[in-house]
Amino acid sequence: MADKDGIKPIEDDGEDELDLNYKAPEKKSLQEIQELDQDDESLIKYKQTLLGNLPTTVDPTVPNVQVTQMALMCDEAPGPITMDLTGNVASLKEQTFVLKEGVCYKVKITFAVNRDIVSGLKYVQHTFRKGIKVDKETHMVGSYGPRVDVYEFLTPLEEAPKGMLVRGTYHVKSWFTDDDKTDHLFWEWNMNIKKEWKD
Repeated sequence: MADKDGIKPIEDDGEDELDLNYKAPEKKSLQEIQELDQDDESLIKYKQTLLGNLPTTVDPTVPNVQVTQMALMCDEAPGPITMDLTGNVASLKEQTFVLKEGVCYKVKITFAVNRDIVSGLKYVQHTFRKGIKVDKETHMVGSYGPRVDVYEFLTPLEEAPKGMLVRGTYHVKSWFTDDDKTDHLFWEWNMNIKKEWKD
């Protein structure tokens, strides 16, 4: 049932739809994978193709998965809408990003995998208005191995809601997690849906 602002709260079943009956594969280190099948030349070439350019040395103090940036990709936006996730992500809670009602956009996440293969990465986002959860999304990102270059993940195209009743500020909780229930990064931010980009 919609509240007086026209926003319908969603029920939280406490479980993401992608988790149903899924069992994560047995975890193997990159070294174990490389040492398997040393006498099979075709498998060695296949693994090199899959794994690509591996980092020669890795700082053991850095996390295995580092989420570095999130961006709302919208062709109609007057400028980039990006969040730097390498510093103090708590400060993002004090910022508000403007999105014009009715525009189409994608969320782009940039991240690095430094040491070991990470399996079943997911981007999860819960959206609240006036303390009530009004939306939740879970995007399966996939499994990735370490490499020198960063990875980029794009969500499917979405349309921002429109109309007088949905304009206003939304509080968003985002996190990057995986099959092992490891939360690689959690951050909160605000989005203001307006009639125009600047009004």
